[in-house]
Amino acid sequence: MPEGPEIRRAADEVEKALQTSKVLEVSFAFEALRDYESLFANSEVVRVETKGKAMLIRFNNGYTIYSHNQLYGKWYVRKSYNYPKTNRQLRLAIHNEKKSALLYSASDIEVLRDEEVDFHPFISKVGPDLLNEHVTVKDLTERFTSNRFCKRKWTSLLLDQAFLAGIGNYLRSEILFVAGIHPELRPIDCTTHQIEKAAEAVITLMNRSYKTGGITVDPHLAERLKAKGEKRSQYRHFVFNREGKPCRVDGTEIRKITAASRRCYYCPTCQAKMI
Repeated sequence: MPEGPEIRRAADEVEKALQTSKVLEVSFAFEALRDYESLFANSEVVRVETKGKAMLIRFNNGYTIYSHNQLYGKWYVRKSYNYPKTNRQLRLAIHNEKKSALLYSASDIEVLRDEEVDFHPFISKVGPDLLNEHVTVKDLTERFTSNRFCKRKWTSLLLDQAFLAGIGNYLRSEILFVAGIHPELRPIDCTTHQIEKAAEAVITLMNRSYKTGGITVDPHLAERLKAKGEKRSQYRHFVFNREGKPCRVDGTEIRKITAASRRCYYCPTCQAKMI
């Protein structure tokens, strides 16, 4: 399942493809949206923004196409009108003279006037997106310790898109490991140092995952493990999907639990539960 970094990378690709020339055609699979198609002929894409798994394609005609990838949505960028061989259902196509941006399998697509975007039910409730907005360590520590969030377990909090946009399951485990926080703790249970480490981990790992295409371990460690012959799936994370394997820091066996109905991985010594 794609998380915020993967959506931001897709947004970059879509933006790069569509800003090269004016739009020739936009087509929607859903009947309710087809009356909007003519609005986009000869328009230009100004920018492509993200809010977690939501993408906002901004046009110079005062309209924005909102889409949310949900579980299975996937963007393809191809040569103009060149469609991939896939069993997925095409939901949205945006064509210019050189490129086509094609969204498959997503069902949450809307056309909004620019002034309506901030009032959209998802956009109005979602938290800050670190890959689309400037968010500092101070901003995050204040958010972590606020009355609204400080008494909720980290494992549910980090998956709450109203808390922070774009963090999914693998990033949740990785952030808690790097911060040295046990998955059963809440922000209110943590030291000031742990809170600061959590804020730094969120920023570092979100950006690292975005730049590397989903790798969360330190780049030097990734290179060493790769040189030893490990496959990408084996070296990309500190703890996620590594149940029973040795911790990369102290060799302790990584454990898996279920938290907020999803699998979560941690090191019982690096993330000791001390309240």
